Amino acid sequence: MGALMRRYWLPAAASVEVAPGSARRVRILGEDLVVYRDTQGRAAVIDERCPHRGTSMATGCIDAEGIRCPYHGWKFNAAGACLETPAEPEDSPLRTRVRAKAYPAEELGGLIWLYMGPDPAPLLPRFDLFVWDNCVRDIGVADLPCNWLQIMENSVDPHHLEWLHGHHLAHVRSAKGQAAPTHYLRHHEKVGFDAFEFGIVKRRVLEGGSEADDDWTIGHPLVFPVMLRVGSHRQHRMQIRVPVDDTNTRHYWYACYQPAPGQRVEPQPAVPVYQVPWRNPDGSYIVHFVDGQDIMACVSQGPIADRTREILGSSDAGIALYRRMLLEQVDRVSQGLDPLGTVRDPARNTIIELPQERDKYRKGGAFLGESIRMGHAQFSPLKERILELLSV
Repeated sequence: MGALMRRYWLPAAASVEVAPGSARRVRILGEDLVVYRDTQGRAAVIDERCPHRGTSMATGCIDAEGIRCPYHGWKFNAAGACLETPAEPEDSPLRTRVRAKAYPAEELGGLIWLYMGPDPAPLLPRFDLFVWDNCVRDIGVADLPCNWLQIMENSVDPHHLEWLHGHHLAHVRSAKGQAAPTHYLRHHEKVGFDAFEFGIVKRRVLEGGSEADDDWTIGHPLVFPVMLRVGSHRQHRMQIRVPVDDTNTRHYWYACYQPAPGQRVEPQPAVPVYQVPWRNPDGSYIVHFVDGQDIMACVSQGPIADRTREILGSSDAGIALYRRMLLEQVDRVSQGLDPLGTVRDPARNTIIELPQERDKYRKGGAFLGESIRMGHAQFSPLKERILELLSV
């Protein structure tokens, strides 16, 4: 599975988290890395440990050419080539033999992405949310102490919507004397899952609806292997679950908010990033908002869910499909083939529009505003601006 995951571009950090001349420690797929930005503004990713004596590069000296280890001054460029070994003789062949592990890095949509797989690297997919203009973006983040897979499996479990986010959320909020949403309480009459070129499209027919609704005719996608596209009307989100290691996941809520038709917004100088809280000071889960409930459901399964104890039913068809898809793509990689969703044609990669229902639950500002107040965006520094934008 690690070999499969390394065939995909993954976010390493938000762009605003790495200023020119600075570095940031990250851990992805069990590897300790440093994301840095040189003094010309270019992002790069290198192994945290200097190949000389293993000192962390996170506090290294950064210039226009690369990063220098703080211990003995060995200097490396973005590709990992050693440029200088100050204490060694000028004619020493050591510099030409030494390399630091480094990974390709690219920026897109306010995120720094890295590719940890074999050459030739595929193109970084330009999914619509990451490249649209005329919108307001923000990025929520939370570090969760559980395996990435149990978070992704939640993405193909539509029935939890009416129970966890409907009945349970109503119960929790009512006990606090708070208003409870009602749009999640509608019963699922029918669900469906279809494989497509970038993953799985999820479809549903809710009580009082029909197969003519765009919840069924369009649906929304799980973007294989670690993303989920959700949203409605003029708010769109990509949830990205980055495997830190076997028992930790960095969860991104990448949000894109559009103005009313015919309206324009000023371009953002930078996409802000903010923390999404999910535990109370006493360690208990925060479950009075939708995303906190999802976190509770996934993290409370344990660091790695024990699937030998689970009892799957017919309502778990999406989970079964996703698990089969993972195993099928592992087989493809083991045969030397590109896995699902690999993009190598530049003409295909100008913008990749993903299927997404636009009339979810009901149109208009009431639902849009409620979804902001009941979800992760309530913690965004742009909350008031977003509510104002969506109220038009």
